[in-house]
Amino acid sequence: MDLFKVYPLFDVEIVRGDGKYVYDKNGQQYLDFYGGHAVISIGHSHPHYTARVTRQLEQLGFYSNSVQNPLQREYAQKLGALSGCEEYNLFLVNSGAEAIENALKVASFETGKSKVIAFKKAFHGRTSAAVNITDNTKIQAPINTRFDKALLPMGDIKAVQKQLKRGNVCAVIIEGIQGIGGIHVPDAEFLEELAIACQENGALLILDEIQSGFGRTGKFFAYQRANIQPDIITMAKGMGNGFPIGGILLHPRFEAKYGMLGTTFGGNHLACAAGLAVLEVLEQENLMANAARVGEYLKAQLETIKGIKAVRGEGLMIGIDTGFPIKEMRKEMLFEGQIFTGSSSDPNVLRLLPPLTISVSDADMFVSTFKTYFEKHQPTLVKKSKAIFKRIQDKFQ
Repeated sequence: MDLFKVYPLFDVEIVRGDGKYVYDKNGQQYLDFYGGHAVISIGHSHPHYTARVTRQLEQLGFYSNSVQNPLQREYAQKLGALSGCEEYNLFLVNSGAEAIENALKVASFETGKSKVIAFKKAFHGRTSAAVNITDNTKIQAPINTRFDKALLPMGDIKAVQKQLKRGNVCAVIIEGIQGIGGIHVPDAEFLEELAIACQENGALLILDEIQSGFGRTGKFFAYQRANIQPDIITMAKGMGNGFPIGGILLHPRFEAKYGMLGTTFGGNHLACAAGLAVLEVLEQENLMANAARVGEYLKAQLETIKGIKAVRGEGLMIGIDTGFPIKEMRKEMLFEGQIFTGSSSDPNVLRLLPPLTISVSDADMFVSTFKTYFEKHQPTLVKKSKAIFKRIQDKFQ
């Protein structure tokens, strides 16, 4: 049997992680500025995380949601206190895509409608309903496009209001910060206008915080820079530091009914232990403040590099728009500079999603390495170098 090869793979085999570093099978060390798609929030193999998960595994790894699980209640209370969302109710699942599916299902149950408004460059997942509201037709099979949706320009409140007035929209969904789309930050004012428009037209506002949540932006959720209270918040990625866990936070006005939602593995004992360990480390090590401080410094240093088109993002969720395709530069940064970075659906944008534990010195190391390869690949500098070389050749011929 062989693998169903749907992933383009780098020729590197990572076998170990420690804090902000990962190591391949040959012992080569790499600075991890990608965190496996923003999953590694508190660093690889954090001792508190490892100990808590190990202790739980030795006691009980799993039993079904048909019995009492006090760890779920403990997790909900800790999450509410740290996130500032104490009044919400929690439903635990396994992944970001599952969180989106359940959020859309609740919205449709609540409103009796099925149309969804999302935004251009959005990414919400690869499963049935989630992929229909993702701005990428290449990953949508015919079965994935069975309900009506509108993909609108982010920031265009009039376009949203026009769609909402038709009366057939169950939800508006927006990422706290667009991740795969190239790190685009919605204005606080736009988020506030969305909340009002949804309330006025009987639609729900869903905040997708799967990549931007759990302290990555310097706030627990990225939307918290605006004065809004979403109807539903979706979570995953950094929530478990590598252990599969996701969830949705539901406004208290929603009434739960037996059988309304369900999951086999969601909220299992081991997942809750992993999730609790993440929350405990976030709090004990003040990692949200660290993400804000180091992220601000990193952005400021990147902005001093001449030729960069734009540096976008908040905290440690940063996109560097180089103005040219980054594919080859990113490879060289990995195999020569020993730094992992991320790509996006925009071929010119390098995505940075490091563990929230990185330091200013780590930021300096990244900037120094990035600058070397950026200047090597920057088209204007490449052309200038070739022109100088040609003039030297001509002179001696």
